[in-house]
Amino acid sequence: MARIPVTILTGFLGSGKTTLLNRILQENHGHRIAVIENEFGETGIDNELLVQEADEQIIEMNNGCICCTVRGDLVRILGDLARRQAAGEAAFERVIIETTGLADPAPVAQTFFVDDEIADAYLLDAIVTVVDAKHAPQQLDEHHEAQEQVGFADRILLSKTDLVGARDAEGLEQRLRRMNPRAPISRVHFGATAIAEILDIRGFNLNAILDIEPAFLTDTDHEHDDDVGSFVFASKQPFDPLLLEDFFGGLVQVYGNDLLRYKGVLSVKGTNRRVVLQGVHMMVGSEPGAPWKPGEPRESRIVFIGRRLPREVLERGLTRALAASV
Repeated sequence: MARIPVTILTGFLGSGKTTLLNRILQENHGHRIAVIENEFGETGIDNELLVQEADEQIIEMNNGCICCTVRGDLVRILGDLARRQAAGEAAFERVIIETTGLADPAPVAQTFFVDDEIADAYLLDAIVTVVDAKHAPQQLDEHHEAQEQVGFADRILLSKTDLVGARDAEGLEQRLRRMNPRAPISRVHFGATAIAEILDIRGFNLNAILDIEPAFLTDTDHEHDDDVGSFVFASKQPFDPLLLEDFFGGLVQVYGNDLLRYKGVLSVKGTNRRVVLQGVHMMVGSEPGAPWKPGEPRESRIVFIGRRLPREVLERGLTRALAASV
C-alpha cells in the first residue's frame, strides 16, 4: 500500500499555524485529513479553534512538547491511525501535524526514519514553517527553537507582513534565505496560500538534512528554556468585557515582552457567542467565535505561555475582570 503523506506544520508561538490550518480545513480541496496537534501545557485551546468537518479528525496532545516528552504518544497515535486506516475504520488520506511553537522539528521528523513501523506506513512530505514578520527578528535572536524551525523548513510562509514596513520585511526575508537557502519563501495573509504550496510537494530531502545536521538520525537530545512555562485560567463565570479590556491593556504594558503567547475561548457577559482571544507579546485582539448551544456549559479558558509568568498577577487580575453575579 502507498505510504501516507505527512506534513509537519511548525513555527514559533503566535506565528499563525492554527490560522493556516483552519484555512486548509475550510478549503474545498477534496483531501481527507487527519490532524494531530500539540500544545505546550496541561490543557489546550487550539482544538476549539479548529474547524471541525466531517472528513477530518483532530487528535490533541497536551502537557508537553511533541519533540520530547510526548514523542512516544506521537508514535502511538500514528501507529493507531495507520492500523485504523488499513482496517477501513478511518477514512483519511494524509496527516498534518501541528507542533507547539516551542518544538524543535528535528526530533519530530526523526520519528519517520528511526521507527520502523512508522517509516513503513508514512512518508514525510514536507516541513512547512510559518514565520511571524512582526516578532521573528527577536524570536530568532532569543530562541534556538525558532532558528531550528527555519533551518529545517522545506517551505517558509511569512505571515503578518502588513504589520511591518517593506524594508523590514525584505530584510527578514534576506535573513531567512541566509539561514535556509533551500526553502522557497511565500508571504501569506491570515493563512491564505495555495494548497499546492503545502501538500504533496515532496519537499523533505533526508540527504540535504544530513548535510546540515549529520547527527540528525541519532541525536535525540533537546532542551527547553527553563524560564518558559505555561499557565491556564478557567472560570464558569462570564467576563465583564470592559474590565477584561482594561486588564489586558495594563498587562501587556508591564509584562508584554515576556508573554510569548496567550490565547483563549471566553464566555463574555452580553454575548451569546464565544469570544476568541489571541495575543503575542504586546499585540492582543479578539473576535467572535461559534455560538453557545442551548444548555451548553459556558466556561472560559485562557492559556498563557511565557517567561517567568506572573501567575498571581494573572489570577488576581482575571478574577477581578469577571462579571458580578446577578
